[in-house]
Amino acid sequence: MTNFVVEELCQNHTPFYYYDLNLLRSTLKAIKKSVTNRQYKVHYAVKANSNPIILKEISAAGFGADCVSGGEINAALYAGFPSDGIVYAGVGKSDEEIELGLNKNIGCFNVESVEELEIINQIAAKCGRVAKVALRVNPDIDAHTHEYITTGLAENKFGIALESLDHVIETATALENIALTGLHFHIGSQITILEPFKLLCEKINALTQKYSSKGIFFKTINVGGGLGIDYDDPDKNPIPDFKSYFEVFADNLTLRPDQELHFELGRSVVAQCGSLITKVLYVKKGLTKQFVIVDAGFTDLIRPALYGAHHVIQNLTSDGPIETYDVVGPICESSDCFGKNERLPLTRRGDLLALRSAGAYGEVMASQYNCRQLPGTMFSAD
Repeated sequence: MTNFVVEELCQNHTPFYYYDLNLLRSTLKAIKKSVTNRQYKVHYAVKANSNPIILKEISAAGFGADCVSGGEINAALYAGFPSDGIVYAGVGKSDEEIELGLNKNIGCFNVESVEELEIINQIAAKCGRVAKVALRVNPDIDAHTHEYITTGLAENKFGIALESLDHVIETATALENIALTGLHFHIGSQITILEPFKLLCEKINALTQKYSSKGIFFKTINVGGGLGIDYDDPDKNPIPDFKSYFEVFADNLTLRPDQELHFELGRSVVAQCGSLITKVLYVKKGLTKQFVIVDAGFTDLIRPALYGAHHVIQNLTSDGPIETYDVVGPICESSDCFGKNERLPLTRRGDLLALRSAGAYGEVMASQYNCRQLPGTMFSAD
C-alpha cells in the first residue's frame, strides 16, 4: 500500500510523479519468490518506465532488460543491466540501433521478419560478429485486452505469421552471421485473465514438437509479458498474482532440461509503485456538472486520453462530504480528462489529488505539448 505523507508532497512543485520504492522492492521480491524454476529468466520491459532510479533498483535485483530502442539499450547499460541479459525487440530497428546492439554484445535480437534478418546479417558481417536472434512469432491469440495493446492477433503488425515460420527458420539457419537461438512471443498487455497464456503454451508446445521432429531445437523460448494489474483497487492488490502467472507456464509448457524460458514483465513490475500528484487549480460549476481542473494533463499521463483508461483518483487533502466531479486537465483538447463522475470529498482550489497506478506508461510517455514543462519526480523509501 502506498502511504502518502502530505506534508512532504506539498513541498514539491506540481505535477510530479511519486514513486514508492518500498513497494517496488516488495514487488521485485514477490517475482523472485514466485520464480522457483532455474530455467526461468525474467527481463524487465524498459518501455514501461525508464526512470534511472527505477532502472537501477530493478537491475540491482538481478533482472534482465527487454528493450525496444537503442536509447533503451543505453539506458539499461547505464543502470547496470548486464549486456548479455538484454533482449532487443521491435518491428523497426534502425541500422544504427542494430550496430549498437551488436557492439554492446547484447543477449538477443527478437526478429520480426525475413527482411530484418537479412539486414542484421549484413550488419553483423560488417562488424565481424554473429548476431544471436529469436524469431518473434505471431500466434494469433486473442488476449482479451484493449485493441491498442493487443499484439498477438493475425491482424497486428507484430511478429511472423505461423504460415511463414518454416521459410523464416530456413532463411535464418542459412545466414552465416546469424545464430538462431529461440522463439519469441508476446500477445498483448494488461491481460487480467490467465486463459490466453494457457493457449499460448499450447501453441508453443505444438511448434517446438514440430521442429524438434525435424532436428531443430531452440535454446530459449520467450513468452513476453502482458500480466495486468488492478487499476480499480490498487491498495487492495498492490502486487499482482505472480505465483499464479508463473504456474500457468509451469503446468502447461513443456521445456527440455537444457532450455530457458524468458519473460518480459513491465507494467506488473512498476505500475502500482507510481502515482501522479497534481494540484487543483479551479473548481468550475457548470450547468449540470462540476469540473475539478488540475495542473496535470494528458501530457503527464496519456493513458486515459489514448486508451480510455481509468486511474483511481484520490483527494489527499480533504475529508469533506462526497460530491461528484469531472476531473480534467489544462490542455487545449477535449480528451484531456482523467475521470468523469468521480466521487471525491468536497474539493477546493489548492487540494492535492493522486492519480494512482501511474508507474507504468506515465512518466515514460510524457510530452511537452502546449510547451509544458515535464513533471518532476519524488521518491519515498525507508
